[in-house]
Amino acid sequence: MGAWASRGRAARVPAPEPEPEPEEALDLSQLPPELLLVVLSHVPPRTLLGRCRQVCRGWRALVDGQALWLLILARDHSATGRALLHLARSCQSPARNARPCPLGRFCARRPIGRNLIRNPCGQEGLRKWMVQHGGDGWVVEENRTTVPGAPSQTCFVTSFSWCRKKQVLDLEEEGLWPELLDSGRIEICVSDWWGARHDSGCMYRLLVQLLDANQTVLDKFSAVPDPIPQWNNNACLHVTHVFSNIKMGVRFVSFEHWGQDTQFWAGHYGARVTNSSVIIRVHLS
Repeated sequence: MGAWASRGRAARVPAPEPEPEPEEALDLSQLPPELLLVVLSHVPPRTLLGRCRQVCRGWRALVDGQALWLLILARDHSATGRALLHLARSCQSPARNARPCPLGRFCARRPIGRNLIRNPCGQEGLRKWMVQHGGDGWVVEENRTTVPGAPSQTCFVTSFSWCRKKQVLDLEEEGLWPELLDSGRIEICVSDWWGARHDSGCMYRLLVQLLDANQTVLDKFSAVPDPIPQWNNNACLHVTHVFSNIKMGVRFVSFEHWGQDTQFWAGHYGARVTNSSVIIRVHLS
């Protein structure tokens, strides 16, 4: 007996849709250098230095050159931004073999207008400071008086003998370059907050020095205010100074301060220091 024959129509099998052709990857290296510069100028400076510079020789040449960084600086239309662009153009460093343009580090580190002091309020303990302990040494405590603008309401507290701490800032490492430092168009603003606890008087000293590449002192500012007496309502004072006519050759800033109490009590009843700052500004005129 034969097999049953089907009288229905054969089912239609839909034809497979053609697979989309893979998109061709955009090769930025095929762009004209002028257009590639514009594209790269929208990349964060740290990425340019850390990754884009490693892509190929052509990209490395663009990142090491000056045109890319001038394009980035030109996007800041503020008064400070315009002044920086003018300085960058006028304070060009001479060509150095196998060395990238210093504007790259400048744009990545952004040293203008920010506090170059690390850990200014003790929010990281005593890290970043060279410390000399006196009496029972330095400790970090909460502020007894609010310090405006401080990144942390904590302070370093001294003891019954002079306690001292210091930071030395390498201005070139921070992103500035010699021709800019020697241009006469920048100023260095320093400040420090110090005070006492209500039940104990204290003494305080500040010394800021501008040093050349050999650590020779070119300029300095010192402050030795009168001691704060006992029963002072948690006094808090502000010390400031601006180095305006910067001598040629400045490469480092040494920031150093001391404190102790006037009662000579064991523990931590001495000067309370916080929100130390060293800020580089540009003359806008």
